[in-house]
Amino acid sequence: MELTVYLAGQIHDDWRERVRRLANERKLPLTFVSPQEDHDLSDNIGEKIKGTQPNNIFKDEAASEFNNLRTSILMQKADVVIALFGDKYRQWNTAMDASTALATGKPLILVRHPDLHHALKELAQKADVVVDNVEQALDALAYVLR
Repeated sequence: MELTVYLAGQIHDDWRERVRRLANERKLPLTFVSPQEDHDLSDNIGEKIKGTQPNNIFKDEAASEFNNLRTSILMQKADVVIALFGDKYRQWNTAMDASTALATGKPLILVRHPDLHHALKELAQKADVVVDNVEQALDALAYVLR
């Protein structure tokens, strides 16, 4: 069996590459999908497709249309969602993706440092599994695949 895993979370560092590398090292049969990881492309895709927008609000809204389309399609195809809440960046997109996973019945593995327990307590109670790091999230998937 192979699982498709949607990696929800911020796109400002290489955490997804670390997950892919660790899964590969463990020889886990996982395929990963995610939001657009090229931050500039993510921010500019609306103007790239629709043309120059009159201001930054319209630019952001145009980009959001295409980013939301990508998320909808890839999350629907995923078997499970890993949502990483880090402490360095604002986590609005992660919260939205985790909520979408829950609303659509996708199994959700919530990754958050214990320091974020209070801020994420309601979301954590709805997730299938809550872990402290991506290694534990991969342990959970390895168990499912065993």
